[in-house]
Amino acid sequence: MTPPVPPVAPVPPVASVLPVGDRALLVECAGSPEALALWRRLLAARPRGVVEPVVAARTVLVRVEEGGLDRVRRLLEAMVAPGGGADDGAGAGVGAAGRPPDDDLAAAGREVVLDTVYDGADLATVADALGSSVEALVARHAATRWTSAFLGFAPGFAYLTAEDWPEVARHDTPRTRVPAGSVAVAGPWSAVYPAPSPGGWQLLGRTSAAVWDVDRPVPALLVPGTRVRFRACRADAVVPRGTVPSTTRVPPATPGPPVTRVPPPASPAGRARPCLEVLRTGPLCLVEDLGRRGHLASGVPTSGALDRRAAVAANRLVGNDRDRAVLEVLLGGLVVRALDDVVVAVAGARAPLALEVDGVVVRPVPGRPVLLPAGATLTLGTPEQGLRTYLAVRGGFDAPAVLGSRATDLLSGLGPPPVAAGDVLPVLPPPGAAVPAAADDAAHDVPPGPDHLVRVVPGPRADWITPRARALLLSRPWVVTDRSNRVGLRLAGPVLDRATTAELPSEGTVPGAVQVPPDGRPVVFLADHPVTGGYPVVAVVRDADLDALAQVRPCERLRFREVADPRPG
Repeated sequence: MTPPVPPVAPVPPVASVLPVGDRALLVECAGSPEALALWRRLLAARPRGVVEPVVAARTVLVRVEEGGLDRVRRLLEAMVAPGGGADDGAGAGVGAAGRPPDDDLAAAGREVVLDTVYDGADLATVADALGSSVEALVARHAATRWTSAFLGFAPGFAYLTAEDWPEVARHDTPRTRVPAGSVAVAGPWSAVYPAPSPGGWQLLGRTSAAVWDVDRPVPALLVPGTRVRFRACRADAVVPRGTVPSTTRVPPATPGPPVTRVPPPASPAGRARPCLEVLRTGPLCLVEDLGRRGHLASGVPTSGALDRRAAVAANRLVGNDRDRAVLEVLLGGLVVRALDDVVVAVAGARAPLALEVDGVVVRPVPGRPVLLPAGATLTLGTPEQGLRTYLAVRGGFDAPAVLGSRATDLLSGLGPPPVAAGDVLPVLPPPGAAVPAAADDAAHDVPPGPDHLVRVVPGPRADWITPRARALLLSRPWVVTDRSNRVGLRLAGPVLDRATTAELPSEGTVPGAVQVPPDGRPVVFLADHPVTGGYPVVAVVRDADLDALAQVRPCERLRFREVADPRPG
C-alpha cells in the first residue's frame, strides 16, 4: 500500500460538527492551522467524555465514551462557535484517560531540524516538472518551513505542509519498496518514510533521523504541530540510521499524546511460566487483547481483538481480567500441548474441541473452562459458522507490551508476530478471581450465516454518493470478498457512483466506517484500519454491531439497515 496524497479541496466557511457513528464526531475546520489548534486545545483540556482526538488535513475526529455523544457534541459546537469555548468541560483537569493535562501543549510548537542528503531518485524529474534546476529545488525544499499537519498511512508518517510549496504529482505506479528515512514530496505535502514500504511519492533524498521509535517516550518524532526544517548535508555528514542527529532540537517535554506504559502483571516470583506448546496452527493465529489506546495522533490504530465480546467472554470463563491477552484463531486448526497444568476456555465461533489425555479423547462442554493437565493436547477444529475463535488461558498469554498492548496489529506491524508451530507460549500468573462455576451459553453467540445484517447510521460524507447509490447500499446484499482481512471487509456488488468530482482531504476514521474508494465498491473498516483516510465515509456501523463483522466469512452476504439516530440503542 502506498501513502495517499491528501488533495486540496474547498472547505465550509464555518466549522461544523458531524456524527461519525455512535462513538465519534468530526469537526470540520477552515484549514490545517485551525484543526491543529482545536486538536491541541482538546489534548490540553481533556474534556470528560472525550476518549481521543485525531487531527487530519482540515478536520478533527473526536472519539467519545459510550453515551457521551450528545454532551461532547454540545461542547465541540461551543468551542468552534465564534467567541465560544470559555469552558472546555475539563472539570477537575482529568479526562477520560485519567491523565492530567499536558502544560507544554499550550506552548509554541517545537522545531526539528533533519539533516538530509539530497540524492533521491526523483530529484531531476521533480525539478524538471517545476521548471527549475536540481540545485534550486534542493535549496527551495531546504529553505521551506514545514509543519506536521497530521500523521496517517503508517505509524510515524507525518504529512508536512507549507504555505508556498507547489503541487507535485506522484508516480502513476508506486515503487514496491521505499527505504526508511526517504524524504519525499507529493501533492502539496512532504514526508519522511518511517519504515520500508511501498510508495508512490517523489523521492528527493534521505535522512538518518528515526522519525518513529517505539522505545521513545513519544514514539513519533514529528507529532502534529511540529515545525520541521530539512538541512542539506553531505552523505559523510549523516549520523548512523536509527539515531536523532545532534542538530535536531527536541525539547525534553515533547508535545503530543503521552505513551501509556503497561508493565506485565507480576507473579510472586516476578515471572511468567512456559505453558503451551503450539503443535499446529490454522490459516492465522494471533495474540490479541483489547488494543492500544492513546496513539491515534501518531498514526497507530487501536487494533485488538476483532470480536471484543468473545475475547472478554473467554477471559471471564477462566477468571481473568477482561483485557488479558488471548489467541485469536482464524477458522480453527490450532493444536496445543500443555507443558504444565493450565485452565483454558474458548469463545466466539464454535470450534469443535478435542482434549486428549493419556491417549483418551474427550469432547469438552462448550461455554465452560477446561483443565488441561500437563502433557494433554487440545485441538480446535473448524467451526461450522463464524470465522474467529478465541482461546484464553488462566493468567493470560504473555508477550512484550508495545505501546501499552500485547495486540498484534497487522497493518502497522506492531505487536508479536503470528503464532506458529513450535512456539512455546508463556502464561502470566493467575489472577485472584476464581474460575466461574456456571457455564456461559452466550460465549459462542455468533450470528448464523450466510446472511448478516448490521445497523448503520449515515456517515459524515453520505452526500458524496448519489441518491441511487445510497439506495443500492441499503437495499441489497453485499458479498464479502476473499480480499477481506483485519483491516476491513471488502465488498463485491454494484458500483456506487459519486455525486461529486471533488477530492476529499484525509480525515480520521473509525472501526465500522464504510468507505467508498475510487472503484465504487465499499470497504468496511475493522480494528487494524488506517487512522486517516481520503475516501468518503458514507455510513458507519454501530459500535454494538462491530463484533458481528468479525465473524463474517468470505462469500457470505452483508446487509446494512440504516437507523437515523447516531446515539447507542
